[in-house]
Amino acid sequence: MLFPRRLILFACLFLSYALAWAQQDADNLSKYRLGTGDVISITVFGEDDLTKSKIRLSDAGTISYPVLGELQVRGKTVGELEKMITDGLRGTYLVNPRVSVTIDEYRPFFINGQVKAPKSYPYEPGLTVRKAATIAGGFTERASMSKITVVRDADPTHTPVKVGLDAPIHPGDIITVDESFF
Repeated sequence: MLFPRRLILFACLFLSYALAWAQQDADNLSKYRLGTGDVISITVFGEDDLTKSKIRLSDAGTISYPVLGELQVRGKTVGELEKMITDGLRGTYLVNPRVSVTIDEYRPFFINGQVKAPKSYPYEPGLTVRKAATIAGGFTERASMSKITVVRDADPTHTPVKVGLDAPIHPGDIITVDESFF
């Protein structure tokens, strides 16, 4: 009888962890703001003419969409864009549109300085400085692990901020790994 109780306890703990992880992931996704260079797809269920794939946001942060024209989408979340398109199509064009927006490609992040292959790379959710450096071929032998800065894409002042290896990286961020002299 002791074994089934432990199994049930383990299953409950695993389920609660999985639900918390899924909620945290959903919270992170819903906060993501679209920006120049992101590629999105828009699906209007049952309306093939209004379904558009692989739309890259322009330098101005806009997209061209049938019926609605040019839409300013930079700075909006996926949910906000879904609502904007749904509201625009409702009434005059469709009775009850069902719209889904997905991000196909995030805008890149940039890494320079003392890494083996400094350049821009496609962003991946959950990215940290350590993972970004690994994507860039790893640190050089002269890299300073204590002299890493990030310029956040969302920061209008573009002020470099000193960060550690486990600091999160967002699309459009610029990572600089300085040289160690000793």
